[in-house]
Amino acid sequence: MADRLDDRGLATVFGGSGFVGRYAVAALAKQGWRVRAAVRRPDLAGFLQPAGFVGQVAPVQANGRYPHSVERAVSGAKVVVNAVGVLTSGGKQTFQAIHVDAPRAMAKAAREAGVRHFVHISAIGANRKSASRYARSKAEGEAAVREEFPGAVIIRPSIVFGPEDEFFNRFAAMARISPLLPLIGGGRTRFQPVFVGDLATAVAACAAGDAKPDTIYEAGGPEVLSFRQLLDLTQEWAGRSRGYLPLPFWLAKLQAILTWPLPNALRPVTLDQVRMLQRDNVVSAEAKSEGRTLAALGVATPHGVAAIVPTYLARFRARGQFSNYRS
Repeated sequence: MADRLDDRGLATVFGGSGFVGRYAVAALAKQGWRVRAAVRRPDLAGFLQPAGFVGQVAPVQANGRYPHSVERAVSGAKVVVNAVGVLTSGGKQTFQAIHVDAPRAMAKAAREAGVRHFVHISAIGANRKSASRYARSKAEGEAAVREEFPGAVIIRPSIVFGPEDEFFNRFAAMARISPLLPLIGGGRTRFQPVFVGDLATAVAACAAGDAKPDTIYEAGGPEVLSFRQLLDLTQEWAGRSRGYLPLPFWLAKLQAILTWPLPNALRPVTLDQVRMLQRDNVVSAEAKSEGRTLAALGVATPHGVAAIVPTYLARFRARGQFSNYRS
């Protein structure tokens, strides 16, 4: 719930009902913004409204693939946030459509509507030369946004965690039914998980004008952990004890290719995700030295995984949240 309604103006959040978007909506509402959550299915976004006072948060229909709906969504806004993204490409929700074309349309509409601040959520690892289509599309999306809205602020997070995340929840669910967990590339890839609430706080700081325009910030939590360490913690907090199946990158890629016909929800990992695992996903030394981190956006003490993740992985235990009680 918002602390106050100062009526700072209108902020439009594309993807406002998604994992990152819903926290951005809440953070903006808490700061006194009126928030327009631009989503494909506003009828399923009513849960956002308690984040503010009556009428402060309003879901509206918008689809990045249709410029007219984007233009309507940004009309009258002072701030626009793009929190739309996909981890896998399929159907009409391709990397090109969601990570490149849609952000371009949003940035163009925002500039033409006289929006003051445009905040774009990208990802650490965005690189036009990457072997990963996801990483390439993220880099191309950043370029499109900066071309259309020169003063845009870009935030690149490492893997984002929180109650609705697709990392800890995914592997905890896998550990519940599978005797072995895949240890891709020996589990040596390093990550710097960032709490979704801290990322939302950074977005709100950008909306308030606290960020340097035309700057790329990198968002990571207080710990750098290997893939193996993250899986170990996931199992500990989910009350599971599974073995690991070491998969060198070439074998993981082969498995991904062989499982290609299956729906993405049933595949352990996609080929593109294996390619991403071949590169560390941490805040760069350059971003630290230049002050382009969460600290510069008002998050001096970001939350570590141990403070948050156990609270929502308890449901994967044999007796859920009651697992620590005597029978």
